[in-house]
Amino acid sequence: MNFTKQEIKKLAAKYFGLNIEKVKKLDGYESFNFLLEDEKAYKFVLKLYPETADHSLIDAETAFLKHLSSEMSNSIPESIPSKNGNFLEQTIVNSESFTIRLLNFLEGKFLAESEQKPKLIYNFGKFMGKLQNAGEGFERLEYRARNFNWDLFHNLENKTFLAEIIDPGNRKIAEYFFQKFEYEILPIWPKLRKGIIHNDPNDWNVLVDDKDQIKGIIDFGDACHTAIICDVAIACAYLIFGKNEPLESVVDFVKGFHSEKRLEELELDVLFNLIANRLCATVCNSAHSKKLNPENEYISISEKPAWEALKKWISINPIQAVNRFKKACGLQVNTIESNELIKKRQAFFSPALSMSYKTPIHLKSSAFQYFFDAKGHTYLDAYNNIPLVGHAHPKIVEAGRRQMANLNTNTRYLYDSLFSYSEKLLAKFPPSLNKIFFVNSGSAASDLAVRIASNFTKRKKLAVMEHGYHGNTQIGIDISSYKFDGNGGQGKATNIIRLDMPDLYRSELTGKDFADAAISKLSKEKKEIAAFFMESIMGCGGQVPIPADYAQSLFKYIRSIGGICVCDEVQIGFGRVGTHFWAFEQLDLLPDMVILGKPMGNGHPMAAVVCTEKLADSFANGMEFFSSFGGNPVSCAIGEAVLDVLEEEKLQKNALEIGLYFMQEMEKLKRQHDQIGDIRGTGLFLGFEMVENQITREPATRLANHIKNKMKEAFVLVGTDGPFNNVIKSKPPLCFNVQNVDHFIKVFGEILRGLKAQKV
Repeated sequence: MNFTKQEIKKLAAKYFGLNIEKVKKLDGYESFNFLLEDEKAYKFVLKLYPETADHSLIDAETAFLKHLSSEMSNSIPESIPSKNGNFLEQTIVNSESFTIRLLNFLEGKFLAESEQKPKLIYNFGKFMGKLQNAGEGFERLEYRARNFNWDLFHNLENKTFLAEIIDPGNRKIAEYFFQKFEYEILPIWPKLRKGIIHNDPNDWNVLVDDKDQIKGIIDFGDACHTAIICDVAIACAYLIFGKNEPLESVVDFVKGFHSEKRLEELELDVLFNLIANRLCATVCNSAHSKKLNPENEYISISEKPAWEALKKWISINPIQAVNRFKKACGLQVNTIESNELIKKRQAFFSPALSMSYKTPIHLKSSAFQYFFDAKGHTYLDAYNNIPLVGHAHPKIVEAGRRQMANLNTNTRYLYDSLFSYSEKLLAKFPPSLNKIFFVNSGSAASDLAVRIASNFTKRKKLAVMEHGYHGNTQIGIDISSYKFDGNGGQGKATNIIRLDMPDLYRSELTGKDFADAAISKLSKEKKEIAAFFMESIMGCGGQVPIPADYAQSLFKYIRSIGGICVCDEVQIGFGRVGTHFWAFEQLDLLPDMVILGKPMGNGHPMAAVVCTEKLADSFANGMEFFSSFGGNPVSCAIGEAVLDVLEEEKLQKNALEIGLYFMQEMEKLKRQHDQIGDIRGTGLFLGFEMVENQITREPATRLANHIKNKMKEAFVLVGTDGPFNNVIKSKPPLCFNVQNVDHFIKVFGEILRGLKAQKV
């Protein structure tokens, strides 16, 4: 509703006896607000509440301000009684009813307009601590009974607005923190101290002077009875707006608050996630309000900085944040010694179970492309391809939890998720690949693929690629040159034909040359060959892409001798290569069987063999195939959620675009550093081969290992592989972004420049 200045002047005169000369409309959410100035230059704020407003809460706010004024005089708005002695009056304007009230105006500059120096932030914390102390002892049933979504206790109500957040990449961050609230905060909420709090100490409600002191705070319309730590969380949420180092920007506030109102350890334990959840409330309500009232810019004024803050907050290790908060309050920080865990590992497990890096990482939690360790460090995960759509993705977590709470059984029964998932998965394949066998590991899938091929062909010999890897079962090892030719391997079994890996970087031969040599080798035993197993990009071989002419020639030949063509998509499937959903599509191949695993469940153990109907029918020879866990309802729900996220967040497209950018930036580094030999791969499945120099191409194994460990010290995770273990592998979650690539390149380049400086 629009009010004229004359109407406002009349209301001020009628109810408060004021002779107003100036009227200025102020922004508002649930009320109409006006700044008034009388003939003596005194300023007031007139507020009009529509008939739909909760008048009992307005009355409670008036009482709360009166209670606070005894200790916070001149720092909070004071209600001014009407000529009738009432703090609230009822009026009618243009046939509509309103509640009207008058407050004194507090002078000062908003915190949002000030240079937020550490001293000012500390004083802001002290002020809020004093305010909390001043409010102690005040009680109103209206505040205890208040149930609204700006009270963080009721924050999960804001989840109803998630669907109105258009960008799925943004939406998943809010979902992630909502889950943290549900799993980690709600269970201990009853133990948190409660009281009536301001509940909206944002930087546009806080007034400061030119000496880094807080002059006052306005707008008590959101006050409620809740956990007192919420005021700390809300203030911090706004303080991190626009900050490059968001954690640094709030530690002084926590310290200042604690100096006046002592914070308990349990409150500090939940503060990190409470800050995030206040930001989630902001972005969810902004999305909802924009949909309802797209013209009101005030409603969504905090949306953009809130999203920027959330994207930075998600990369902070929660342990680091809690430790910083506790140190600021002079509380002891608990440290965890990883050495004790290493001793336990040695006591419980065989040395055959290896660990990554010279100094192992003790992980505690994760989020999308980030790992968080026990010491408070954040690692950028540029290596682990199993969490395809991102670590701890909330949609995957929720899908598994919901299904686990409802039904989990095996494929001997009928259940909906088995069919809905299978239908979605098969839709990603060429029509001829229309039968699925579910298992729970890529190794089991490889084992099953050998059985199916041998059963169909009645043959035993298998053609495999040099340096290929297909699993940890005995059959998996038998078909994995990476294992049987490696340390501890017993060599090639008699039924295995090993074909040279067509590494064009380390050979003058073409793909056709390699194919001709392979076919010549196979022709000697062609009547005994059951199947040919191939990865379209050789992961353990050093991220080596198979040449299309090689693959097509081998497939054509294998089929001509009655063999089966099997593509292993365990590492490279599900959109990782960017250009296609399956890597075999890049080579214009149509396999008879495809092995799936690793990323299929985003970390949940699930795998499958997809094959033609002819192969599936042949396998039904009287012996039942049964996997206790393969295709169970929980796995199907999770697998379907992975497919949904891939599509919703356009992660295949992201893999293509970010992968191209990644390679372009690495090419720039290559021009500066002679040790970078080959840059290969596609999408987000990349390899960087390290050499002594680009002319001789002599493998630089020690250098690659040095880079891997140095990057780990810089909190970026990569791996090494290849015949000489000199290839840096990067196969991150598909949510990897431009900023992640830039950071990777920066760290990689600094390590190489450091080595160059040492040699000089």
